[in-house]
Amino acid sequence: MPVEGRLMVALDYKTAGEAQALIQRLAGIPCFMKVGMQLYYAAGPDFVRELKAKGYSVFLDLKMHDIPNTVRGGADSVTRLGVDMFNVHAAGGIKMMLAAREGALGAVQQDSTLKMPQIIAVTQLTSTDQQMLNREIGIPGSVEEAVVRYAGLAKESGLDGVVASPLEAKAIKAAYGPAFLTVTPGIRPAGSETADQSRILTPGQAIQQGTDYIVVGRPITAAKDPREAALQIVEEMKRHA
Repeated sequence: MPVEGRLMVALDYKTAGEAQALIQRLAGIPCFMKVGMQLYYAAGPDFVRELKAKGYSVFLDLKMHDIPNTVRGGADSVTRLGVDMFNVHAAGGIKMMLAAREGALGAVQQDSTLKMPQIIAVTQLTSTDQQMLNREIGIPGSVEEAVVRYAGLAKESGLDGVVASPLEAKAIKAAYGPAFLTVTPGIRPAGSETADQSRILTPGQAIQQGTDYIVVGRPITAAKDPREAALQIVEEMKRHA
C-alpha cells in the first residue's frame, strides 16, 4: 500500500463538525481515518458512513470487551457499517474474540455487498507502564511479555493482528510472522509532548520496527497546520520504509 495508507489519523473530537473541518484540511492525503469512542458516541454511525462515502478507509476503535454473545452482535453491526477495521480487547479471551469474528462473518454471509473487515485485538494500552501492569492490573512479568502473550491469543482466535505500542512491534512480528498486523498508537514526532502516553516512538522509528500502521492524533489534530504536520509525518515514514 502507499505509505500514506499506513497513517491512521485519530479523529478525537467532540463533534462531527470539528472532525469534518480537519478532514477538509487533509483532503487528498489517502490516510486511514480512526473513529474512536468520543466521536462515535457523539456523531454515531452516520459519520462513519460519510467517511466511507468520501472514499476513506475507516478504523472503528471501540475496543469491544463484553460477553461473547454481546461482542458477536456488536461485530455484526459494525461490519454492516462497512468499516475496514475494528477492534476488541484481547483480555476478553479466546471465546470472545472468536465471537467477534463469527459476528463479522455472519454479516458478510448475509449481505454480499459487504467485505470482511480486519479485526484486531488490543493487547495493552500505550498508557500502561510496568508498575500499572503488575500492581494495578495484576499481570506479572514485563509489558512486552504480556503484549506478546495476548497477541498469541488473538492469533489463535483467527484475528488479523493487534494494537500494541511500537516498542513491541518487532517482538510480535518475530513471534507470529510478518503477515500478522500491528497497529501502533503512541506515536510522537521528535519534540512533541508525550501527554498520557508512556510507551512511544517517532513515526520513523515505528516504521523501522516493522509496524504496519501508525496511529497519530494530537500531533496532527492539535497542530497549527494539521496538513503540514501530516505531510511531515508521511515524509518521515517514507524515509524509513
